[in-house]
Amino acid sequence: MNPENKTITLALTGASGMPYGLRLLQCLLESKTKVYLLYSQAAQVVAKQEINLALPSSPKEAQQMLCAQYGVSPEQLKVFGRDEWFAPVASGTNPADAMVVCPCTMGTLASIATGLSDNLIERAADVMLKENRKLILVPRETPFSAIHLENMLKLSRAGVVILPANPGFYHHPQSVAEVVDFIVARILDQLGIAHQLMARWGTSE
Repeated sequence: MNPENKTITLALTGASGMPYGLRLLQCLLESKTKVYLLYSQAAQVVAKQEINLALPSSPKEAQQMLCAQYGVSPEQLKVFGRDEWFAPVASGTNPADAMVVCPCTMGTLASIATGLSDNLIERAADVMLKENRKLILVPRETPFSAIHLENMLKLSRAGVVILPANPGFYHHPQSVAEVVDFIVARILDQLGIAHQLMARWGTSE
């Protein structure tokens, strides 16, 4: 499928690792993919602390700010609040092609694993599961407890892609940005979106 015809739901939660989520958003938009963006209140705190980004509480203001920042139209990037139950992602009649939660807290992961839908992020993930669409969770936590691991195993058995933010170093990264791109590249591969973020194994390009 052409990226211009894809719709991806991207959810940002309050785990450390906000650079991964924002870089993924940038790459998705640059590929002409349509993005539905959701973020939690905790994600606002982490974004400010980690990358000094003040995400507005108002979805409308956030959409205006991010569209201007990335030079895209509101038709390509739509932002929804945690309680916007009439958003497309809340219903199986209008699901996105795939969803990524990046970064993903253990709390969000646990809620998805147990079928809770107390906010739009959880409901959107529940829709992806019931509609058999691709769901990718990018947890950023260490160490994992037995409960974390059991929840991830449960989700993996349900078809969810568990893609921890564990970067490799065999490509000899020279900056934090290149470390971030390692994970973002793996996510884009899972989404079937072409990229040039790093050379593939066994090649020089």
